Amino acid sequence: MSADEASGMGPLVARLSRGGQRLRQADQAHSWVLDTMVVVVVSLMFCLPDLLHGGAGDGDGPRRFRLAFTLLPPTVTLVLQAGLVLPLLWRRRRPMAAFGTIAAVFVLQWSLGAALRADVALFIALYSLALHGRPRQLPWACGIVAAGMVLVAVRASAAVSVWDALFFLLSTATAALALGLMVRTRRAQLAGLRERAARLEIERDQRSRLATATERTRVAREMHDIVGHNLAVMITLADAGVYATDAAPERGKEALQLIGDTGRTALGELRRVLGVLREASDGPSVTPELSPQPDLMDIEALCDGVRTAGLDVVYRTVGDLGALDGGMQLTVYRIVQEALTNSLKHAGAGTRVKLSVVVEDVRLVIRVRDDGPAGRPGSPNEEGHGLVGMRERVALYGGNVSAGPATGGGWAVEATLDMTPRAGAR
Repeated sequence: MSADEASGMGPLVARLSRGGQRLRQADQAHSWVLDTMVVVVVSLMFCLPDLLHGGAGDGDGPRRFRLAFTLLPPTVTLVLQAGLVLPLLWRRRRPMAAFGTIAAVFVLQWSLGAALRADVALFIALYSLALHGRPRQLPWACGIVAAGMVLVAVRASAAVSVWDALFFLLSTATAALALGLMVRTRRAQLAGLRERAARLEIERDQRSRLATATERTRVAREMHDIVGHNLAVMITLADAGVYATDAAPERGKEALQLIGDTGRTALGELRRVLGVLREASDGPSVTPELSPQPDLMDIEALCDGVRTAGLDVVYRTVGDLGALDGGMQLTVYRIVQEALTNSLKHAGAGTRVKLSVVVEDVRLVIRVRDDGPAGRPGSPNEEGHGLVGMRERVALYGGNVSAGPATGGGWAVEATLDMTPRAGAR
């Protein structure tokens, strides 16, 4: 086939496919129409000639063929034809009942020695049973058809060899059975493909929703860290500025400047986090300027910020922290930020905080301890979003976190991260 012929076949195949789909939809909406058409076509092609010419054993055939069969009265012939053809009306709704009725009439007819062209209904019923019936019914149907074919071959032995008749009849029955099974298998495959496509679409939607929920959780955690920490610092500075306004105006002015700097920092981080949620349709003109995520180098600046708010922070590190990847450094920063924010909110200004980040073999340990009151709001039975966020971050690295009253007074937070390279990590 040439390229031009192949290209010309494409539209033809597409039109045939669309036509077949429309026919299937029409058949699903009005199934009785196709069943009635089958009965009408079989009646016109196979029943009417027998009524006009006196049966399949009459006519212009060989004399020995005409003498081998019984010529029935027109009334009996019409009744047998009706018994063979009319059950095809419910061949799809009740395939076994239709096949059984047709087979019974078929056996009765050949027991009388009559040959009718309407016997083709038996093969149509066998095809319908293979296509629409239960698989366990097929062996019984095949046995009935084989017995009927033997009866026909014996009755026709005066006109044709028994073995030739059996070969032809059984071949026809086998073709009808195979065609029904082939169409059934094909429909099952298509139904399976459609079901798989629908399932994959559902799974894709579920993955999309899960990814959206995960991203929302991540953004909410980032916003909690940013807003919670900076607001705590700003509130503490504002309270300090109120007391310092009368006693030391310069300190009050300094507090206001620090509040402005902290607010601008928080606003920039919020813009960065919220900017990544913008729709692509907003255009490049509104694309936010993304700043690097904080790392261990920013912890010192974080400590300076809370020192200005009134905390006395002592910060130390042990081990090689430069070998940590960016994700772990961000995790450490956020845990430290949340712990210092809690100390600032619940212990207040003047509290002494000891902060240490220690690398121990394949573990990284973060310890934050203050000398403020041991009783904190929401503890010990309730957990705020901060502690939940810390646990979620630590869980990504196979670690754990604990928070509670420290031995000897105060409050302690300790988080442990596993530095062992994870599977698939480079």
